[in-house]
Amino acid sequence: MSLYRDEGVVLRTHKLGEADRIITILTKRTGKVRAVAKGVRKTKSRFGARLEPFTHVDVQLHTGRSLDMVTQVETLRPYGEALGADYPRYTAGTAMLETADRLTPSEKEPALRQFLLLVGGLRTLVDGSHEPRLVLDAFFLRSLAVAGYAPALAECARCGAEAVRAFAIVAGGVVCGACRPAGAAVPAAETIALMIALLRGDWPAADASHARNRVECSGLVAAYLQWHLEHGIRSLRHVERTESAPAAHIHPTRS
Repeated sequence: MSLYRDEGVVLRTHKLGEADRIITILTKRTGKVRAVAKGVRKTKSRFGARLEPFTHVDVQLHTGRSLDMVTQVETLRPYGEALGADYPRYTAGTAMLETADRLTPSEKEPALRQFLLLVGGLRTLVDGSHEPRLVLDAFFLRSLAVAGYAPALAECARCGAEAVRAFAIVAGGVVCGACRPAGAAVPAAETIALMIALLRGDWPAADASHARNRVECSGLVAAYLQWHLEHGIRSLRHVERTESAPAAHIHPTRS
């Protein structure tokens, strides 16, 4: 048998037959892996509880023709246990898992930076040191950067001018007055500063931001992310917000 071992985070599961599941794991070295876990839906399963979403695991797999097979698994960190007790953090974590899944479309292509971002994001959610939506928006922005879609935030995305006036998703970030397309959003300067802080990991600045700027930031980041994914993030609808993000005018229509 061709066996290999890796560590990873369980992204999602699907039922298979009467007692099995298909497990999707984002691993540290191999990338995204889909594997069959035999008998995990039985009450006497040896490791069923270890293969639930959010769990950081050390796993051994057997290479198969279409799907690999889980042969051993040990829990490294059960993030799901802590997140399940806090709905805002749980929903933010669910959106992280879905985004990581969507940004790694190809199986068994190494995605180390995305894996490290996911583990770091879940750890930060669990420790409770920052507001959940800030953690989620930071994860979105950094994941987009890793995927090559980082928004321009310091200078015009089109001409490089420093005097920026608006945020245009189709242009790739902030734009100056001359490059501003129709329908571009005009966020507060503090909102753009918050986005920069989240992308850089400047938590003192992010934590000191005002609620109105956080709401505006969340709307912009969610719209920008879903534009690049070309589909919505389903779990975002469940993410709790203190007020509705002004996203209606910043969702452009693709031609």
